[in-house]
Amino acid sequence: MKAKRSLINLALGLISQLLIIALGILIPRLLLVNFGSEVNGLLSSVGQIIIYMSLLEAGVGAASLQALYKQVAGANRENINSILSATSSYYKKTGIYYFICIILLSVFYPLFIDSSIDKMTIMFVILVTGMGGAINFYFQGTFKVFLIAEGKSYVDTSITTLINIVISGLKILFILKGYNLIAIQSTHFVLMIVQIIIYQIYINRNYQWLDLKVKPDFDAISQKKSVMVHQVSSLIFNNTDVLILTIFTNLKVVSVYVLYNMLFSVLDKVISTVNSSVTFALGQTFHEGKDKFLKLFNAYEVCFMSFVFSLFTVAYIFILPFMELYTSGIKDINYIDFWIPTLFVIIKLLVNARATSNNVINIAGHFKKTQSRAILECTINLVCSITLVQFLGIYGVLLGTIAALLYRSIDIVLYANKKILERNAWMTIRRWLTNIVIFSIIVTAAKAMSIHPTSYVTTILSAVILLGLTIVIFASVNAVIDREAFKYTRDIIVKLINQQKRKKSIST
Repeated sequence: MKAKRSLINLALGLISQLLIIALGILIPRLLLVNFGSEVNGLLSSVGQIIIYMSLLEAGVGAASLQALYKQVAGANRENINSILSATSSYYKKTGIYYFICIILLSVFYPLFIDSSIDKMTIMFVILVTGMGGAINFYFQGTFKVFLIAEGKSYVDTSITTLINIVISGLKILFILKGYNLIAIQSTHFVLMIVQIIIYQIYINRNYQWLDLKVKPDFDAISQKKSVMVHQVSSLIFNNTDVLILTIFTNLKVVSVYVLYNMLFSVLDKVISTVNSSVTFALGQTFHEGKDKFLKLFNAYEVCFMSFVFSLFTVAYIFILPFMELYTSGIKDINYIDFWIPTLFVIIKLLVNARATSNNVINIAGHFKKTQSRAILECTINLVCSITLVQFLGIYGVLLGTIAALLYRSIDIVLYANKKILERNAWMTIRRWLTNIVIFSIIVTAAKAMSIHPTSYVTTILSAVILLGLTIVIFASVNAVIDREAFKYTRDIIVKLINQQKRKKSIST
């Protein structure tokens, strides 16, 4: 059942991301052409600040997930309800605090930002963009956490995808029709309300036994403060660069950063979908026995790393040709730079390739034990980024992030293997080194072949073909080196295929 749900989560997640990716790449291009780099930089800057407000959640979601895995595995409805009751209590407070912060941000942000855009426009853009988040926390945050623990993240994915497609479609229509910025951004707020209604209908029909009015078990999510420290670290890596560039450079430089980050974040979303599709299975298996968990974890780490390195190998080869096409005709700032994608790829590999080890820490609930390390990571990032941006601009913030990631990624791998899995970390490190070597060989070969497509169609087709080849190469090499993990993965796939065959034979 866990394997089947993981595949459903993965399939629907990838389909949804492909749809959202296509629309997500088109909209910034339309904004650049119709409004210019300054508006694109403004929306990105505001968006990143609003993301910081998720810190108001204070780690409740991750702490609740860690507490729910064991109860869901044991089908203990009473304990599930008490944990969710505590989660709901915190989320409702978060929704109120979030609403207040959006109001304050809309008032003060226009006063401090250097922009030619009308201040009233900036204020209303912040309001209509951010209010959806407050409603989300207040009404549906608790149910999202529960469905993830259940292994039904595909429900959230389906609802979110539907809403995002409608939002993106309306944005495109409004931009082409010449609507103003406030009307374009107001689509977020209106459709968030629709999403909440759909969510509520699903929960009422499928989980009538859920009761958020029972006595809350606040002790079950007592690690939320420690989780928050880790969330601060994560947010700094994902969002501090934009904030620092907004303060120390200008919105046009922010726009350059945001476009590259947008393209790489497309892959982040795909990878996150793959990771989250399996996390619930890892979380539940962790409480079923160490040997069983290690077999699943090793198989997943091998497959996941191969997938991550395959994606970023292709991304590194095609990012500049695509960016030349994407920014053609935009002359207010230069978007083509060899070093920016190089630094981005290093960042993304360090973040994503460590995800499997980070999952172990989260599942085991070692939030408090590792919070000092997360604080040090934040400090390194902030100090290095703020210092280097003065001399190197956009390169400085990227190098600051890399400096922090080098420390923390190595630390996460060592901690997860030694403290939790109780084994030598060499197994994970060897997998890193193997994939880095394969990455270097493929990139070198691609440069020697001088791959440089001249249209969107040829770029996409060439990337898809190369991605297929790189996945085969990475998977084959890793399968030879990690034979046990490969055998375990093969056995799971064969078992699922046989189960489907039996179901078909019974039905016929």
